[in-house]
Amino acid sequence: MIISYIWLLLFVLSFITCLFSGSYSLPASALMDGAKAAVDMCIQLCGALCFWSGIMEVMRRSRISDKIAEIMQPFLSCLMPNCHDKKEIMDSASSNVAANLLGLGNAATPLGIKTVTAMAKTFGSSAATNDMCMFIVLNTASIQLLPTTVAAIRSSCGAQSAFDILPAVWITSIASVSAGIASAKLMAKFFK
Repeated sequence: MIISYIWLLLFVLSFITCLFSGSYSLPASALMDGAKAAVDMCIQLCGALCFWSGIMEVMRRSRISDKIAEIMQPFLSCLMPNCHDKKEIMDSASSNVAANLLGLGNAATPLGIKTVTAMAKTFGSSAATNDMCMFIVLNTASIQLLPTTVAAIRSSCGAQSAFDILPAVWITSIASVSAGIASAKLMAKFFK
């Protein structure tokens, strides 16, 4: 809600600045140029996103994502000790992490909602538990092996090799997940 007010304030201030500076045509041309650029980028991204969504669907149907989820379960059991014996929670949490690893953000979102809802029902708490917080950290700061959306944007902007950012993405995502896990563990010790 507050972001709407911030955008409105920025728009009004920009408009007033244009009025006082005598640049009456700038807002209209910027608006039209921005809209045209947004539509062009959406059309360029559409093909790449369709291609990668198809690849990811093949991976899902060939059960590669399920195999990754099985590999993730012991790791997640250590991070979320109160959930390690809750099959529904661990299955959806593992699938969420696997989907994020494969760059399937759209598939990860419903799995994340399912996981947190199952945690809330299981623990009967209206407040976030330590395991919920840890899962949300893992979901938000996820490690991505294939950042397909970023690669599609880079490709649409003319990058020669859209995936040459992979080492940087891997390093930064591992660092962010590590920092998130450390922070969640530290906060869990202080706020029990």
